[in-house]
Amino acid sequence: MPMKESFNDRRSFVRSFVAGSALMPGLLQELAAAEGGGADPLAPRQGHYPAKAKRVIFLFMTGGVSHVDTFDPKPRLKADVGKEVKADHPEIQDRPGYERIFLKAPQWEFSPYGRCGTEVSSLFPEVGTCVDDIALIRSMHTDHSNHYNATLGMHTGSFAFARPSIGSWVSYGLGTLNQNLPSFITIAPRQTYAGTQVYASDFLPGAHQGTLVVPGPQPIANVKPRVGMSRQELELAALHRLNRQHLARRSGHALAEARIKSFETAFGMQMAAPEAFDLSGESDATHELYGLERGSTEGFAWQCLAARRLVERGVRFVELIDTGSSGNWDSHGNMMDHVKLAKNVDQPIAGLLKDLKARGLLEDTLVVWTTEFGRTPFNNKADATGREHHNWAFSSWLAGAGVKPGIVHGATDEYGMKPIEDPVHVHDFHATILHLMGLDHEKLTYRHSGRDYRLTDVYGEVVDGVLA
Repeated sequence: MPMKESFNDRRSFVRSFVAGSALMPGLLQELAAAEGGGADPLAPRQGHYPAKAKRVIFLFMTGGVSHVDTFDPKPRLKADVGKEVKADHPEIQDRPGYERIFLKAPQWEFSPYGRCGTEVSSLFPEVGTCVDDIALIRSMHTDHSNHYNATLGMHTGSFAFARPSIGSWVSYGLGTLNQNLPSFITIAPRQTYAGTQVYASDFLPGAHQGTLVVPGPQPIANVKPRVGMSRQELELAALHRLNRQHLARRSGHALAEARIKSFETAFGMQMAAPEAFDLSGESDATHELYGLERGSTEGFAWQCLAARRLVERGVRFVELIDTGSSGNWDSHGNMMDHVKLAKNVDQPIAGLLKDLKARGLLEDTLVVWTTEFGRTPFNNKADATGREHHNWAFSSWLAGAGVKPGIVHGATDEYGMKPIEDPVHVHDFHATILHLMGLDHEKLTYRHSGRDYRLTDVYGEVVDGVLA
């Protein structure tokens, strides 16, 4: 009886006070607690130790960016072009026409940038102006040379099986800072390799699933309410009580919990999401900084500016996937494709870094730039126009909260074949990102099918060399 009276009191409160407000999701959580429901899976939580970063913007260049043409200068590769080399490489094993391979020269010049003098190629002149804020890792390596597997590995730590995405792990570990927006958002014009698994929660609670945003006039489908907000609040409150009663009879069924939470988050998004993606109030100077035409709702520049607005509003993890009209970075046939691809993202990325820094957000925002693997420093002909997949070595970088700025970590050999100094595996990369978020990658676990799982499997070490 007391529980029933408590619910009626709260329902009256909902009707009389918060109709049309942004408080409904929080109140629904209170109702859930009053009815014996479980703890809110997205409530903000403390990490294992004080965090340097509160949020992440993860920039993923899908397709395989050539490290030797962008962030890893190799003058010896240029000098020895045409030299035959031997390599037991996964991309050429038993491949007709690749019985002999030859060094292929980089096609763009490198120049030092900033006070630190980090060398960057002419493909990324705008990012080059930001190197004093960047920790560049030139010794990345990964386990697989197939797009699907390498992309899966970069996002989930697993190269063969579906596992939760890194964004889902961060959401699971830390919750959200804004109950009216998802804790994890992926912005992509179209799916990349590994499909929805790059933002899936898999066996983690469904509340930590990434929300896909597709650039365009309506980034999130069906976000506009079809009935008045006051009526919808009442309907949702009634539905919530019925859902909790249903759940109580099923011992905390995970799918039911996820569905209930999805209703709450969806309601909050109807109020918060349209404002977050409305860029009309941004100044002309800001649009120019990102290279974004006023009124445009597409392109990587739009993705970057939207990401800044989302992290400002408390979204914990935002991933931007470069799958726009320029295609992807899989330049087997023609490395000159890198020109249009780089031009599409160079200014927006630099604009994002500069904008975050100017607003004081870079101090507690971690910006990650990566791809799934690099591209071969060789081909079956020295004058081949493209490069093949190369999982042995590639480049990634970090900027922002807790990152040592203006440094280069690790090195590859004289041709960019393999790391020879401070190699960084994908598991190490993930461990470092989690560390900066205040999470111990060995302690962030979830029990599933009789064992404890984690993002880094049973591997990974924090890369201390990139930490401030």
